[in-house]
Amino acid sequence: MARAGRRPGQTETREQILTAARAQFAALGYDGATIRGIAAEASVNPALVHHFFGTKEQVFVAAMQLPVDPALMVPTLLDGPRAQFGERMVRFFLTVWGNPDTREPFLALMRSVMSNEQAVRMLRQFISRTVLAKVADGLGVPRLRMAAAASHLIGLAIVRYIVAVEPLASADDDEIVALVGPVVQHYVDG
Repeated sequence: MARAGRRPGQTETREQILTAARAQFAALGYDGATIRGIAAEASVNPALVHHFFGTKEQVFVAAMQLPVDPALMVPTLLDGPRAQFGERMVRFFLTVWGNPDTREPFLALMRSVMSNEQAVRMLRQFISRTVLAKVADGLGVPRLRMAAAASHLIGLAIVRYIVAVEPLASADDDEIVALVGPVVQHYVDG
């Protein structure tokens, strides 16, 4: 049973919680892991997990070192005219992938996903529930359409940033937005 009360060493406790969270997410997937389970594994009170991180989604973002927080991403994507969603989504995606500080963690995550079934399961559950479902519901479109749009953008990332196929690799972001934005918009509008 986790001890109640304050523990010494804020940084040490935070790291213990992150280690426990990684273990819980790896063993149980995003859906199966709970704040209580993470707290129990870290030998802390669940309130301490909430104190450091807030929600399970935020614990996952910190534990997996995701460069983008879906709690910020989803409102950004949904904020604005529906007719400009495709452009907004592509521009956001290019901004994240175009920044070396956020691109490197994504590349590491993609490598993990390609070779580790646990990483695939965690990421699939997390993206399905915290990003794609929320955006699809916010736009009032079938989730299949948002998954198709996401697959298009992942393909774009692979060809542009990993394989670096020219002229796509060196194209200006505005050119890419003009080219791919209407395709993503089609997924939304049908």
